[in-house]
Amino acid sequence: MEPGISNQSFILSYTDFTLLGFPGISRWRPLLAIPFFSVYLVILIGNSLIICLICVKKSLHSPMYLLISLLFSINISISTAILPKFLLDLLFQFNQVSLTGCLLQMFFIYFMSVCESGVILLMSLDRYVAICRPLRYHNIMTKSLLAWLTVFTIVRNCLLICPLVILTSMVQFCRLNIILNFACENMALLSLGCGDTTKAQIAGLIVRILVNVLDVGLLLISYSTIIYTAMKTATGKSRHKALNTCGTHLLVAMLVYVSGLASSIVYRMETIISIDVKNLFTALYLIIPGALNPLIYGLRVSEIRKRLIEGWRKNNNLFSS
Repeated sequence: MEPGISNQSFILSYTDFTLLGFPGISRWRPLLAIPFFSVYLVILIGNSLIICLICVKKSLHSPMYLLISLLFSINISISTAILPKFLLDLLFQFNQVSLTGCLLQMFFIYFMSVCESGVILLMSLDRYVAICRPLRYHNIMTKSLLAWLTVFTIVRNCLLICPLVILTSMVQFCRLNIILNFACENMALLSLGCGDTTKAQIAGLIVRILVNVLDVGLLLISYSTIIYTAMKTATGKSRHKALNTCGTHLLVAMLVYVSGLASSIVYRMETIISIDVKNLFTALYLIIPGALNPLIYGLRVSEIRKRLIEGWRKNNNLFSS
């Protein structure tokens, strides 16, 4: 008899779960708090620093920098939805989560991840207008347009993620109540389902196809046009600046999409890859971009780099005086 099934064939669906990330190294799990807490500090400090810099400096109030600050806010939100709970689990064994709490975490993670993809797409639109329609840039890329596009992105995300979470909530979980992950991932939760999980799996597949295929396709079309226009019309420093900025955005986009694709592929290799490796790839997908993005933009975007150096020199002068 399977756990959760009574003599009357009544299926008891679990409503409380245990999040057990990296179960293969249970003896050494508390030591994982050191690298994960370090990465969380890097995410909080790095992203917050550049967000504050963009907010304070009026010269950085253009659409591109506003979108960068929005991306960094998403980085902080995703990591905060995952890491504090996981750190409490590692240090104090606070690894219990209700089904409602798990579904809320899953909604927030996926919603913000799709928002991240949407913001990256908006960045490509901003660079397309700036390079391919430079004379009309300020007339097209207004704050009003950005606000409407942001609203559209939020609505799109809700239409994609809400059905996924609702269908997952309707599944009966009777196999086990131990989620072998440090976050409430859809596939990890559905693996505990004992009923028909086809609809929830199809909903998850549709989300991945629409986000990865559609967004990446539009991204490639946009940047292909940008690079072609920059090589054809721009010269000297203007060409170098355009290609450098686009290269930075493409690097961030590749980091997000490639890590997401790798995590998805690894998670479906059930018999070959261990649970701990799957957890590691989930961490690379959800957490590492948030730690690397401030470094990428801080080093490669000249305006941000200059402002950071100016602030560092001012602080040094204050301490020395």
